[in-house]
Amino acid sequence: MVDQPYFDVPERSGPAAKPRRRRRILLAWLQMSREKTRLLVAVLGITFAAVLMMVQLGIRDALFDSATLLHNSLAGEVFLLSPHSASVIAAQPFSDRRLHQTLALPEVQSASGIYVGFAQWENHRTHLARNLYVIGFNPDDRSIAIEGVERYAEAIKQADTVLFDVYSRPEFGTAEIGVDFTRQLPITTEMNPIAGSLRRVTVGGLFQLGPTFGGDANVITSDVNFRRLFPGRKKGSIDIGVIRLVPGTDVERAIRKIRAHLPADVQVLTKDEFKNVDRSYWASSKPLGYIFNLNVIMGFLVGAIIVYQILYTDVSEHLAEYATLKAIGYQDSELLKVVLQEAGLLALLGFVPAFLIASGAHLAISNATHLPIAMTPARAITVLVLTLAMCLISGALAVRRLKAADPADIFN
Repeated sequence: MVDQPYFDVPERSGPAAKPRRRRRILLAWLQMSREKTRLLVAVLGITFAAVLMMVQLGIRDALFDSATLLHNSLAGEVFLLSPHSASVIAAQPFSDRRLHQTLALPEVQSASGIYVGFAQWENHRTHLARNLYVIGFNPDDRSIAIEGVERYAEAIKQADTVLFDVYSRPEFGTAEIGVDFTRQLPITTEMNPIAGSLRRVTVGGLFQLGPTFGGDANVITSDVNFRRLFPGRKKGSIDIGVIRLVPGTDVERAIRKIRAHLPADVQVLTKDEFKNVDRSYWASSKPLGYIFNLNVIMGFLVGAIIVYQILYTDVSEHLAEYATLKAIGYQDSELLKVVLQEAGLLALLGFVPAFLIASGAHLAISNATHLPIAMTPARAITVLVLTLAMCLISGALAVRRLKAADPADIFN
């Protein structure tokens, strides 16, 4: 406790209120900063907890965002999906007749089928094979709105030609493919689809999509080449239906008509509903979403314990001074405010470096993995609120001993 009497006998209201509040904040700061080492430990602990929460929330959001990269690139307003499909990476095929049926409605301008599957890709330099995600579509439909795909759409009309995602993991030979393609060198390798047949393919162009937690690399090809890779697929089946409406059409009204027009063996979804299918899959059906949320809780608890220990020690060491204030008429609520202001100051001191460190970590993760991860204002505000809550709860718990203390007992 500082020697200077920063507390006056309180005026409960009036112009003296603001000066009293400033003195209380000043008291909290002086008391907290008197022990520099303890203050540093507290700030480091809070920084660690806040960084952990920000990074875990960032990776969790990247998980959800990466799961919908393909959804965002599909040029349509309405989507058809099998009711047995838990996600796009586990899409179940359904008849393309449902797609054709929608063309009978005046609101529908065009309807396209998308095909998806996994195949082994042989690195053309190391000859090591890894699984990647294969996407097929009719290049004349322009149903995939990705800059590279649109540019090289004519190339994949050639037999056994694919477009390669330059944001794929490096183990697939991504850098070498990029260099060879720039030098206009032929790039050929082998693909061995799961439940398919080994085929030799040529890279006819590059595009940028990015890996997901379900797939480390992507290739896009025509629907004809896709069926060559997966000859076992039932003819006339698709995995995703993309419907483009006539411009100016009320989407909700059109969806109601399409749902009424089609049997119940297919889901009719808006783009948001389509994206939520995969978000729900990763959030509830896979342990990754649970693990990231658990790590956020762990960060919160670790930070709360550190702040509680710091503030509890501070209160214990200054119990006599607090008792003096109680003896001259201060209420527990006044002293609680001092401790809570210490907690609030600690939260702000720990949050600022945490924000800078976590922003750098987000950038490093994005550059290393090409996952769509970046610091957002919403995430920063969320963690700031969590950090303040963590510190204030710890401060409220730490002051319990002070509230139970009797000044007469302390001076005995």
